[in-house]
Amino acid sequence: MTGTADTREADLALKAKLRTMWALGDYPALATRVVAGLGPVLVDACAVKEGDRVLDVAAGSGNASIPAALAGGDVVASDLTPELLAVGRREAEARGAVLSWQEADAEALPFEDAAFDTVMSCIGVMFAPHHQTAADELVRVCRAGGTVGLLSWTPEGFIGRMFATLKPYAPPPPPGSQPPPLWGKEEHVRALLGDRVTDVVSRRRSIRVDAFSDPAEFRDFFKAAYGPIIAVYRNIGDDTERAAALDTALTDLARGALRDGALDWEYLLLTARRRDQAASDRPRQEAAEDRSPRVLR
Repeated sequence: MTGTADTREADLALKAKLRTMWALGDYPALATRVVAGLGPVLVDACAVKEGDRVLDVAAGSGNASIPAALAGGDVVASDLTPELLAVGRREAEARGAVLSWQEADAEALPFEDAAFDTVMSCIGVMFAPHHQTAADELVRVCRAGGTVGLLSWTPEGFIGRMFATLKPYAPPPPPGSQPPPLWGKEEHVRALLGDRVTDVVSRRRSIRVDAFSDPAEFRDFFKAAYGPIIAVYRNIGDDTERAAALDTALTDLARGALRDGALDWEYLLLTARRRDQAASDRPRQEAAEDRSPRVLR
């Protein structure tokens, strides 16, 4: 009993830390200035249409939620960080989009089973620390025949390499947590979703980012706006030598990737259809029957 209570307390502390991290800086500025095009890509891939019940998990400030609402969806934007939802509400109002905003943990969604026609996440759920738990929730709240849609940075792409660059300067990850860019590997996501989905369509694409004129501008923008990077610099603290080394590493990363004044950031776009539960259970039932004794007549 004590172990369970300790685990629960540790998880609550971790989620509070993540909530604080994503409130640092100005993530909505990054979402609108740098990666605004990703949300509509995911909405199109999910084929959101008039009247669809849509849940955007780890929605941030609504990069995909707002386009889904403008496409006619009945949208709930959920996120762990209320500060991001507050920005999203203002942006939605400015754009004439009507949707609901709800604070929620991607690993413990406060929604009924099969409540949505489309469950999606745009570079969001990938940052939930326990991948299988988060994937289970995505599938649980999607109706049979509904769509699960995910857009995630790949490990080999620019943002995946950025996280690898940060790793030596960051504190050790909490026990049991997994690296976010794993969601950018098709085989990892297929394993997480398992036989509960069918009609999986996966493709690697890139978004071209021309918001930064030189590597130093990229570094300085991310140091000021992006919560995970701000948190790493805070972990370094007053160690000016290590901070300078990270400055150099981030600058070199961008310098090596800049082509004609732009960066190409690779992502994995994956959609799947929620299998009917009875159909999902059938192969296991048939396998059990095959192993059972048979009576020959």
